[in-house]
Amino acid sequence: MFTYIVRRLIGGVVMLIVVSFVTFLLFFSSGTNPAQYTCGKTCTPAIVEQNSKVLGYNEPVIEQWGRFVQGIAVGRDYPVDKSMIKDPNTIVHCSAPCLGYSPQLAQTVTQTLKPRIGVSASLALAAFVMWMILGVGFGLVAAVRRGGLLDKTLVGVALMAYAMPTVVTALVLYQFLVIKWQVFPTPEYVGITDNPASWFVGLLLPGLTLALFYAGAYVRLTRAFILETLGQDFLRTAKAKGVAPRRILFKHTLRAALTPIVTQAGLDFGAVLGGAIITENVFGYPGLGQIAAQSAVTFDLPTTVGVVLILATFVIIANLVVDVLYGFIDPRVKLV
Repeated sequence: MFTYIVRRLIGGVVMLIVVSFVTFLLFFSSGTNPAQYTCGKTCTPAIVEQNSKVLGYNEPVIEQWGRFVQGIAVGRDYPVDKSMIKDPNTIVHCSAPCLGYSPQLAQTVTQTLKPRIGVSASLALAAFVMWMILGVGFGLVAAVRRGGLLDKTLVGVALMAYAMPTVVTALVLYQFLVIKWQVFPTPEYVGITDNPASWFVGLLLPGLTLALFYAGAYVRLTRAFILETLGQDFLRTAKAKGVAPRRILFKHTLRAALTPIVTQAGLDFGAVLGGAIITENVFGYPGLGQIAAQSAVTFDLPTTVGVVLILATFVIIANLVVDVLYGFIDPRVKLV
């Protein structure tokens, strides 16, 4: 197990290196000079050229990427051009792991993203818990009531939830549950260390927005795997031995069906961190999704690369956790 985890971690580091390099290539393939966005309305060709030189944007992509990787390993110093702040001799030091310096935001990427990671992680965790409870729970009920009115109703509602764009779901929930019926207070993110109760309440509505989309898929996924598992020989044997139906359903059937569900859950949990851009912007949550949208508009390369690497790290960790959980859910799975 330990050897397997170490091997996967090494592979994850290699994957992050590849992701960072590909992001650099895609960013500069557009032909737009990021230095154009560093001086606002005061930009002139001379200032753009000077800023491009100071920030290293005029150098080959491979050299810029090499310095980026070096900054992650040992840190890096960034000279700040006088068009960005008043003191032209200012040197910004970015300690390792350094994800870069954003001239648009006038601070290191680490300083920008650090407080936002907790926001996005909290939102993703809230959505994950909700969609697993709703999706697996209703999927189990639909499978048990196969062919009945309840089954058809649950599957129909699940299809509608899955087909509904997230932005529409967010706006509808906000309009009715917050403004019209006032079931929820106006969503506002509060740190868990500041006020745990407010943190929990603030995550309910945006978490539900994301959860409804994924829960729609998990109802159908759980139903399909439960029905497939119910036809296995080992369940017929358990019934023949007189095992209680409830025990067969929860201990044998659900456990056997959880393996593919956990696989998809791990992928979705990593993806939801990057897919919450619309939800965070609708509810005004200062998470990674919100800053990712802003950095794309302002062509902020360091911030964009930093967000991509953090999201890729979450995806890699989520996949590793899923693989390790296999051994506990299904003893037949061997990690080698």
